Amino acid sequence: MIPVAEFKQFTEPQPAFKLVKPWWDVLAEYLTVAMLMIGVTQDKITCLPSHEPRENSSEAPCRQLLPHGVSEQVGGLREASGLKNNLDLQQYSFINQLCYEMALHWYAKYFPYLVVIHTLIFMVCTSFWFKFPGTSSKIEHFVSILGKCFDSPWTTRALSEVSGENHKATTAAPSAGLGKAGEGEKEKVLAEPEKVVTEPPAVTLLDKKEGEQAKALFEKVKKFRLHVEEGDILYTMYIRQTVLKVCKFLAILVYSVIYVEKISFLVSCQVDTSKVTGYVRFCCNHTKAHLFSKLAFCYISFVCVYGITCLYTLYWLFHRPLKEYSFRSVREETGMGDIPDIKNDFAFMLHLIDQYDPLYSKRFAVFLSEVSESRLKQLSLNHEWTPEKLRQKLQCNAQGRLELALCMLPGLPDTVFELSELEALRLEAIGDITFPPGLSQLVNLQEMSLVHSPARLPFSSQIFLRDRLKVVHVKCEELRQVPLWVFGLRGLEELHLEGLFPPELARAATLESLRELKQLKVLSLRSNASKVPASVTDVAGHLQRLSLHNDGARVLALNSLKKLAALRQLELVACGLERIPHAVFSLGALQELDLRDNHLRSIEEILSFQHCRKLATLRLWHNQIAYIPEHVRKLRSLEQLYLSHNKLETLPVQLGMCSTLRLLDVSHNGLHSLPPELGLLQNLQHLALSYNALEALPHELFFCRKLRTLLLGYNHLSQLSPQVGALRALSRLELIGNCWEALPEELGNCGGLKKSGLLVEDTLYEGLPAEVREKMEE
Repeated sequence: MIPVAEFKQFTEPQPAFKLVKPWWDVLAEYLTVAMLMIGVTQDKITCLPSHEPRENSSEAPCRQLLPHGVSEQVGGLREASGLKNNLDLQQYSFINQLCYEMALHWYAKYFPYLVVIHTLIFMVCTSFWFKFPGTSSKIEHFVSILGKCFDSPWTTRALSEVSGENHKATTAAPSAGLGKAGEGEKEKVLAEPEKVVTEPPAVTLLDKKEGEQAKALFEKVKKFRLHVEEGDILYTMYIRQTVLKVCKFLAILVYSVIYVEKISFLVSCQVDTSKVTGYVRFCCNHTKAHLFSKLAFCYISFVCVYGITCLYTLYWLFHRPLKEYSFRSVREETGMGDIPDIKNDFAFMLHLIDQYDPLYSKRFAVFLSEVSESRLKQLSLNHEWTPEKLRQKLQCNAQGRLELALCMLPGLPDTVFELSELEALRLEAIGDITFPPGLSQLVNLQEMSLVHSPARLPFSSQIFLRDRLKVVHVKCEELRQVPLWVFGLRGLEELHLEGLFPPELARAATLESLRELKQLKVLSLRSNASKVPASVTDVAGHLQRLSLHNDGARVLALNSLKKLAALRQLELVACGLERIPHAVFSLGALQELDLRDNHLRSIEEILSFQHCRKLATLRLWHNQIAYIPEHVRKLRSLEQLYLSHNKLETLPVQLGMCSTLRLLDVSHNGLHSLPPELGLLQNLQHLALSYNALEALPHELFFCRKLRTLLLGYNHLSQLSPQVGALRALSRLELIGNCWEALPEELGNCGGLKKSGLLVEDTLYEGLPAEVREKMEE
């Protein structure tokens, strides 16, 4: 027979798999071992010739060999009375084997083999899902993750942290008696985590290695959940193998009960061996019949117990919804209300785990909670970003405020709120921010920038920031993602919004009401709006600067601008404008106008700017303007005119009548010459003529004695007039990229011009007299 040790691989799966083996599977495993022991036996048969004549044979042959009144199973053979058969040992052996094959009933003959075969089938049915690749890989992965989650130090800390906060919130009642009751309940439910809460260092500090391991576990659990919840192969496989075991149990039970009585101690054998032995009829003794009959009843008993466990398994499988698993009790005990319910194979395995120990599911649930994950990230962030490390990142921004910029972090460290000197906070690509109550420690905070960083602000923090924040920058994918609390900051002075309107809302360009922003002076909007948002008129009485950057999308309606009576600066950048909007001419307080990156070809409407009597700066750069009308002379208050990156080829002589002009930028055009009337601009301090096609400069240009900056680079100039020495205030002179033959030594008379302010080729500079160079290098 086959030794029991040969079946060890069937009865002993991986030790870790015991977690997913309920008690009935464990019981069935021991039953199969017992049934295997029944099958490990050997038997034989011993025969003697019968001297009774054939005609005197009864229906129950060989009965005369038993004592009277003794049953077949318990009786014993009487001693032979002296008959001699004259057979040798080989003849007896031949008869024994022949009768074993011909006369012994098949059930009695193959009983041990049947037991072994049936038991092997039971073993295979029980452990098949531990061997089948489609199921064993999931079970192995699940058990591996489960063990790591159970042993992770973060599990206990998370339970203590979250449940501690939850119970603290629920027990904060006016009555002291209620508070004591809540503490008693807390100690009853979570006695072990409560001990951890009483040790602040153990909870608030997390070892870096442990934190990284816990983060990896969170990712593994997420991916495993997505993979396993898609199907129910484990559940289906377990049902199939259980149904197969039940069918096998019924078949064994039926035929064993019928044939167990065929196991007989005496067997009558009739074979024609007269030519070999001289006898035809034999009386045989089945030596193991008594043992087999007892083992058969034991085997049937074991099979019945095994079958009952299988029937109970079927009842358990179909009586409960095992493809759904609820963590409701865990949510109530731990306070982590965001633990999701799961389904399919994931749920089925957790139901099996509960049969082993429900504590595994409770500790495993920690890694399904987003609250727990966020808390882990928060502790890791606080451990990594200490106040000292954050202070090293403090810098002064363009507005002179002490700013802290954080980019692409998994969250906002709580240690940020320990920097009481912080004046500006910039958060970029930080997902799902919730400002804690500790925000109230930033008493000097005046500016906040949220770049693709959605932020939630509790009501208490809104009250704190409502009158403190002066500048807010928000950049997001869509403008409807702008936090609503931004529009309630009544002390806000500057609001900069960047994002797109959804296609269905771009034409309406609906923005949240700005009525609460009583102090707003600057509003910047970068989007794809088709018109100026109507809510802009909510701040018409005090808005001083409006910037609309449309990224090339055409603005069709600008009539709302007429209501902005206090507006001083207006920027309409990349708005697809082909002409200067008429609504602009109604802004009597307007001082600066920027129409950069539009499609302006003609500016005939420039005459209407005479109604804007305070207009001092006009930026028409980066357009397609081909000429400047003569009406430019009407702009008597104009101080700065930007016309770079256009298609100008000439300048009108009337430009010299803008006597207040201090800055003129006509670089990056196609100018071939300049009108001598430019010499009338006696207040001109900055003149940019770079990147044109100028071949000569009018001598009158050097009458502008207040010039400080003169940019002549990248033209076709070959000679520089010695009258350049009359520009005593000149401090920056660009000459590079031309065809100069030599530089005039009169450059030494420009007292404010130094080598650092002179941009020219080295060879030309070296051609200046030594005393001139020494003077510039002083």
